[in-house]
Amino acid sequence: MSHTVEMNFDGLIGSTHNYAGLSEGNLASTNNTKLVSQPRQAAKEGLAKMMRLHNLGLKQGILIPQERPHIPTLRKLGFYGTDEAVIEKVGATAPNLLAMSYSASSMWAANAATVSPSSDTEDGRVHFTPANLISMFHRSIEYKMTGKILETIFTNDRYFCHHHALSGGAHFGDEGAANHNRLCRDYGEQGVELFVYGKHDFGESQGNTHFPARQSLEASRAIARKHRLRSGKVVMGCQSAAVIDAGGFHNDVVSVSNKNVLFMHELAFADKSRLFHEVASAFGDQPVHFIEAPERLVSLADAIKSYLFNSQLVNLPGSEDMTLILPMESQENQRVHAYLLDLITQDTPIKHLEFVDVRQSMRNGGGPACLRLRVVLNEDELAQVNPAFVLTEELFSTLNHWLEKHYRERLSSTDLSDPSLLSESRTALDELTQIMGLGSFYEFQQV
Repeated sequence: MSHTVEMNFDGLIGSTHNYAGLSEGNLASTNNTKLVSQPRQAAKEGLAKMMRLHNLGLKQGILIPQERPHIPTLRKLGFYGTDEAVIEKVGATAPNLLAMSYSASSMWAANAATVSPSSDTEDGRVHFTPANLISMFHRSIEYKMTGKILETIFTNDRYFCHHHALSGGAHFGDEGAANHNRLCRDYGEQGVELFVYGKHDFGESQGNTHFPARQSLEASRAIARKHRLRSGKVVMGCQSAAVIDAGGFHNDVVSVSNKNVLFMHELAFADKSRLFHEVASAFGDQPVHFIEAPERLVSLADAIKSYLFNSQLVNLPGSEDMTLILPMESQENQRVHAYLLDLITQDTPIKHLEFVDVRQSMRNGGGPACLRLRVVLNEDELAQVNPAFVLTEELFSTLNHWLEKHYRERLSSTDLSDPSLLSESRTALDELTQIMGLGSFYEFQQV
């Protein structure tokens, strides 16, 4: 069996990163509405996190920002005139819509797509389905460009299969890998894919929640079919209503997996015993570690505030032990930190902690795991990845210089009505496509 790795592709944070509070049910996003953001610092934090993983010996890739503000979306909604005139009109008559068109939310690559490795699929290819993200307007405009970026990185159809985002309206709401876990003995062996949904639109309801449930069971089943996954190796798990109403808008806020470990909050799932049984049965003879943080030690509120479970659970090269890549907020919360220090002494594979500073992302409700999309690749597939999107020390330095040159130090909600921000954003992306060797990649470059 060839050597197989799990590669992380992080979203490079865009120059229009701001706090508009667009995401209902995401408490950090809504609680920090209208705060002044720091786009330059946000992007530097994200790049530093990527480089940290690269220096730990992990394969690290980059997903580039999408074009924001997205003028074509505004034109489809009836605004006309020059691009600058469109910005001024929307700012004067529909400021919330303007904020949506400026959102840098594609930075959270965990929502970019669902990915199934070749060892899990019937045709032996890596399958990608961009998330339609239809529960939030500002995110629903991402999927076409997400698909284009993924097709640019993974180009060889001998190894990679790209699907269109799901259609069908709200019944097929899909939020991507943020509601998808994979369990396996080794990355290169066939695994069990765990899809987590919050609502069941056809048939019996899962019950009412105060905040919207975003991932549907129907969407998860459709992706499993599209990816040609073996039915005996697919498990559907229901997210608990308590988690959704506590601000766990995606399952990756309350659980994370790696190889044969599922690390989660005690209240993460609605029917835990059934889920554990189905995963263990699908997994076969090998043991599965279900590691639960009990509510009495880590309350749901503390888990969501600290983003304890929105961590990256990884195996560093040459080590059988696992390492948690956590936000600094998990270290600063005394109860969470005490739990973590005890956890690494217990008889589980999790033995090491690494804390990273992604505060700008955290204030919008996205921790380390939100920023990355996991892609399992064998040696042949890894050789086919577009090298322009693979992080190196040289690319890290180049991108840091690029964002220092183009990103504002501070950005407020009132700045979004300034047409010069449109020009600045386009200038930055124009230079980025030159750095990445992409030519006229964005829509504004093709006019």
